[in-house]
Amino acid sequence: MKNLQLGIDVGGTFTDFVLYNQNKNEFIAWKVLSTKENPVKGIVNGLEKIERISEIGNIRLGTTIATNALLERKGAKLAYITTKGFKDVPFIQRGHRRSHYDMTWIKQKPLVERRYCFEINERIDRDKNIVKELNYDDLTNIIKNIKKHNIESIAINLIFSYLNPINELKVKKYLEKHIDIPISISYEVLPRWKEYERASTTIADAYIKNIVSKQLSNTEKSLVDVGSTKNIVIIKSNGGEMSIDMACKKPIETTVSGPTGGVVAAKYISENIDEKNIVTIDMGGTSTDCSTIVDGNISFTTSFELEWGLPIQIPMIDIRTIGAGGGSIAWVDKGGLLRVGPQSSGSNPGPACYGIGGIDSTVTDANLCLNRLNPKYFLGGTMNLDITKSKQALNMLSKKLNSSILKTSNAIIKIANNNMVSALRSLLIEKGLDPRDFTLLCFGGAGPLHAGDLLSELNFKKAIIPNNPGQFSALGFLVTDPRVDRQRTVQLNSKNFKINEANKTISDLLTETKKELNEQGYRNNLKIKCSLEMRYSGQNYELSVPIKQFVFTNNNIENIWNEFHKMHKIRFGFNIPGQIIEIVTFNITGIYNKKKPKIAISGKNKIKLNEANRDIYFENKKFKSKIFNRSDMFPGFKCDGPIAVEEEASVTLIHPYHKLSVDNYNNLIITKR
Repeated sequence: MKNLQLGIDVGGTFTDFVLYNQNKNEFIAWKVLSTKENPVKGIVNGLEKIERISEIGNIRLGTTIATNALLERKGAKLAYITTKGFKDVPFIQRGHRRSHYDMTWIKQKPLVERRYCFEINERIDRDKNIVKELNYDDLTNIIKNIKKHNIESIAINLIFSYLNPINELKVKKYLEKHIDIPISISYEVLPRWKEYERASTTIADAYIKNIVSKQLSNTEKSLVDVGSTKNIVIIKSNGGEMSIDMACKKPIETTVSGPTGGVVAAKYISENIDEKNIVTIDMGGTSTDCSTIVDGNISFTTSFELEWGLPIQIPMIDIRTIGAGGGSIAWVDKGGLLRVGPQSSGSNPGPACYGIGGIDSTVTDANLCLNRLNPKYFLGGTMNLDITKSKQALNMLSKKLNSSILKTSNAIIKIANNNMVSALRSLLIEKGLDPRDFTLLCFGGAGPLHAGDLLSELNFKKAIIPNNPGQFSALGFLVTDPRVDRQRTVQLNSKNFKINEANKTISDLLTETKKELNEQGYRNNLKIKCSLEMRYSGQNYELSVPIKQFVFTNNNIENIWNEFHKMHKIRFGFNIPGQIIEIVTFNITGIYNKKKPKIAISGKNKIKLNEANRDIYFENKKFKSKIFNRSDMFPGFKCDGPIAVEEEASVTLIHPYHKLSVDNYNNLIITKR
């Protein structure tokens, strides 16, 4: 029996690996530099550290293929087919502006060119009735144009198809008979109301189908060629997993595949340490991802935007990303002010201290010049940092600011921290959450270095640094569950609630959810959840309300309206008893509860730690600081700051006004004195 499981997180700067040995209940973590031009190469390079690749039973891969294709606009040459009179919807978009007073602002261009948008003379009305039958002459002409312009993929989005998909399905079937290219239809991608959001999401799915299919197939082949298993799954944006075949069919569900691992791992850890309210900070080399776990539940959203004004409304973990990572570049704007990010040096050329061609000052260079990093122990000593090159880069920047290297380094750290603080405030306050009720969980290679600053700035209860923080997301891939989310817009209200229609909708969604899980080999031990997106009549935004019943009756429907009133009061501070309530969208989630690795309580005994000392700068002041190695830490250890705890893939910094303790699982706990 193959007893090894492998989680792989392909990031912009590093590719992280966590190997779990089931027989020994042991985790081993490492990382290698990513290869942006060919991400598979970085994965194969990392696999060289595994002696017995053939013993790997399964691989769980978090990929940035979809993300990069969308952000860099390197997808397919696309055709968009819609109902007559609606082809300009992707271009009109919404009426709101990013900045009300910026007259130079221009809307983001959609992922399809207008000349490749085609219309069909058909129509279904709001009551699901076919008003105009499908015109096949229009389809014949569209096929000629598609062949003429060498179109590579097709997105289909017909009016009211989320209520009655018959015409969309007919169009897809007809096109498949005459042309052999990928096709995405809105009923399969996003059967929800709001025409623009549905169009944007369907277009994005079609845009990346070719590149995701090609790269995932190449990844699978490359891994098999080096002796690895064929049992490879891809991590979804909702924190679940899906087979490579399913990922090729529904690539849009992998849009934010990588960052979800850290949130899943945080929930896994929180269940062991009894922390129900957690804010996660995943600071890597390129960006920082923030999320929340409230009352033990991961936060989800369907309000994700790839770029401002280009929505992708699939269910996904609510993660906010900002351009603040270890490789974020510091620069001076036209007004002479210091800025940090969002540009990143990546893994090549990387920060100046990497010594492989980078000349820009980065957050990593600033931390190195503040003596917070040991230049001879980066990546456990496998990579030396060149502090001379860091100082050269920072000196050039300092001259522009008429400042010193020390003050400039400190300013870079402060700005990077402020960027993260702003993102965290937005994440918490817009949900009515108080940071003082939350514990901060910091991970990623750079996260633990900044935990103390964030702890103080936002008054979190404490900060936790888990084991292997630099590869924490890859750990999350090992403990995630297969998950399928299904949603459908069916508008009902409390004044005239149609029980039969509601029950049919839930029944259909349940069937689809179980079918997709079954197709991936998951048949038993399924957990099903249901929620309704609801609002008061006249409101424009909905609240997601979990419900326990899957069959509506006259006896239980009143419970649903009461639950909405209750949730509205909690979220907004008021409710409106007696007001008509609308149900907009039905949601069903299916989860296969798989057996997960167990986190063992540390068996380390109290020992005398090997303690070194180094001068570290905090707020432009030099402090003699204790230096410990993370591998020496044991449960019950306590010490006042300033301290730097070094490990292979990260450094945890404890400020002079903080104290450190170690819990039973060897997590580092930072609190105020």
